[in-house]
Amino acid sequence: MANLNRKAPGAAQDDASSASAEPAAQHDFDWQLGTWRIHMSRLKDPLTGSHTWAPLDGTVAVDRVWGGRANLAVIDTQGPSGHLQFLSLRLYNPKKQQWSLNFAKRGGGELGIPMVGVFKNGSGEFYSKDQLNGHAIDCRFIFSQLKGAASEEQAFSSDAGKTWEVNWINNSSLATQATTAMR
Repeated sequence: MANLNRKAPGAAQDDASSASAEPAAQHDFDWQLGTWRIHMSRLKDPLTGSHTWAPLDGTVAVDRVWGGRANLAVIDTQGPSGHLQFLSLRLYNPKKQQWSLNFAKRGGGELGIPMVGVFKNGSGEFYSKDQLNGHAIDCRFIFSQLKGAASEEQAFSSDAGKTWEVNWINNSSLATQATTAMR
């Protein structure tokens, strides 16, 4: 059997020796590492004129993966509508200098359509195209980093991004900072 860990002569021997070559954007989500208390508000029936919001409360645990080239957020919430568990796999593409957000619900068995974007000045904006009730929509997700807190919102557009309807709002506070071992 081949040694899959073998390095070519002159190749970087470990993540520590290649750390200086890491793009700074690879660490855009580092502020979110750890465990967070989260309050979510989800708009029922988006893009229908609904004004009914469903609250959810719970935790988000964010861990670094692949030396920071990815991270995994595991969300566990409860609300009047029941228990909601899902994950967000965030992958950094150094060639495109972009992140992709990939969501999956527990029991769903597949990742959704990735949202792609970048961070600028402490705020991240991510976009994708999707379908809602058989109609094409644009999706936007915004991360806002605050001191010891975070705010996120998701919005949909049915007019190619001319107008947006916010349908998901998250407000989080840091419960436990990530340890060096997690990073």
